Amino acid sequence: MNAEFETHEHDVLIIGAGGAGLRAAIEALAQGASVGVVCKSLLGKAHTVMAEGGIAAAMGNVDSADNWRTHFRDTMQGGKFLNNWRMAQIHAQESSERVVELEQWGALFDRTEDGRILQRAFGGHTYKRLCHVGDRTGLEMIRTLQDRGVQMGFDVYMECTITRLLKDGDRIAGAFGYWRENGRFVVFKAKSVVLATGGIGKAWPITSNSWEYTGDGMALAYEVGAELMDMEFVQFHPTGMVWPPGVQGLLVTEAVRGEGGILRNRTGERFMERYDPKRMELSTRDVVARAIFTEVREGRGTEHGGAFLDISHKPAEYVKRKLPSMYHQFLELADVDITKSPMEVGPTCHYMMGGVRVEAETGASTIRGLFAAGEAAAGLHGANRLGGNSLSDLLVFGKRAGLAAAQHAKGQTTTPIDAAQIDQAEREMLAPFEHQTGESPHAVHGDLQQIMQSLVGIYRNEEDLKSALQSIGQLRDRIQNLTIGGSRMFNPGWHLCGDLTSMLTVSEAVTRSAIARRESRGAHSRLDYANLDAQSGKQNNIIVRRGSEMILRQEPIPAMPADLQAILDEGKGAGA
Repeated sequence: MNAEFETHEHDVLIIGAGGAGLRAAIEALAQGASVGVVCKSLLGKAHTVMAEGGIAAAMGNVDSADNWRTHFRDTMQGGKFLNNWRMAQIHAQESSERVVELEQWGALFDRTEDGRILQRAFGGHTYKRLCHVGDRTGLEMIRTLQDRGVQMGFDVYMECTITRLLKDGDRIAGAFGYWRENGRFVVFKAKSVVLATGGIGKAWPITSNSWEYTGDGMALAYEVGAELMDMEFVQFHPTGMVWPPGVQGLLVTEAVRGEGGILRNRTGERFMERYDPKRMELSTRDVVARAIFTEVREGRGTEHGGAFLDISHKPAEYVKRKLPSMYHQFLELADVDITKSPMEVGPTCHYMMGGVRVEAETGASTIRGLFAAGEAAAGLHGANRLGGNSLSDLLVFGKRAGLAAAQHAKGQTTTPIDAAQIDQAEREMLAPFEHQTGESPHAVHGDLQQIMQSLVGIYRNEEDLKSALQSIGQLRDRIQNLTIGGSRMFNPGWHLCGDLTSMLTVSEAVTRSAIARRESRGAHSRLDYANLDAQSGKQNNIIVRRGSEMILRQEPIPAMPADLQAILDEGKGAGA
């Protein structure tokens, strides 16, 4: 191995410092493991912060009838029964405990009059279930977990991008990356690696996700042979900002609808009455996103191609108290006072239900020593995630992945890292500097985003998807010839070269999976297969690498135990 590389060694290396990564780190530290946390950005700047509305947990503080069984049923129904039922069960049973734990560590929640954690309504949830801190819940969660982790003593490697996982035979041995500031390479030796890298939104131009979300964890796992699952299910949040252009896609929390916000089209019609007359604005995200998209497509959209979301019928002080971030966001960025005027909103690429295939109990991938949690992992949310379930997912499965990674590390010895893998990783990263002529990474990224937006968006069909797959193949050829100038210091073009490799991998996986699923289920809507297919739909799409090829196979969903099936049968309309 090249001796000049900076090297760090840990029992457990966690890639990603959002809610899942931090909760995993805390649990691994509690097991006595040496823990390193690598984050692409700065500590505290995680996507968890953008989860504003609340943490879903069946605590029964506001609606005493709530319990884990109802939460389990809501999650399965929202996911159109494609969920890993064991993950949904664990999640529903353990969420409340994780919220109480967070509170004990210092999280300050809004309160009921008798002093318990306040819970609000959210789309797809039967009861008021979201524990919240105004509309800044994710921020409070990150603050609390960060303080706890720092106090317990993990090592943090900020502004560091991992470009490759390193293996020793069939097991994980560490990771290779670089410091974004100076471009120097760094090697991490580890007995266990936890991927907590979030989603893939930057493959689309209109997204609530910021620059870090390029599918790194899923691509890293895929490259070393781990399986990905259900990659076709990309959630388009119904309400992102649509104007002005500079903030297009920025999230408008579902809490606005949870607190009574009403959606209207250009003519003033409350159009959700036509799409889901029972739940209206609190229908599931896939339904509301398709409804807004349809209103715009059929000529009933607002001036800037969206819908109106109005909370101005509520008292101004109530709105400012319950939705302080939204009030300031619209006032400062769009010059709109939401206590007096409606917001203009439209669908925005938001969340990935698919990801690394993991075991429910441990978060273990199909590669020994590699774990995943949070948005990078698949299974819990099935075909569509309910709002608020992501934050409880981070806590429940972050803890479990951290525990399993630490226990796995105890039984391993550190092995020397194969120099050939490191040399190859270095060559791949330096290639764009060596090409005298070639493509700009920014041009390729722009083309990829347009392909995904127009051909692999909210509505899909076979012709578009096959065209997208062909175009992605052409982009793969083009990235072999990327060229950039300047040095390795502060070079965003160079950073994008690495990100493009990840984005093309996940984009191809999404497209292949979308072609294979010939039905409409949850967030996956096919114009040419508009109905749910009760038989052929009950299978997971599995993506794996074979040589240089991406292979897709389908596996039937494992049978659910009778006691859990009985819980589903209690709910009306649990058919498909």
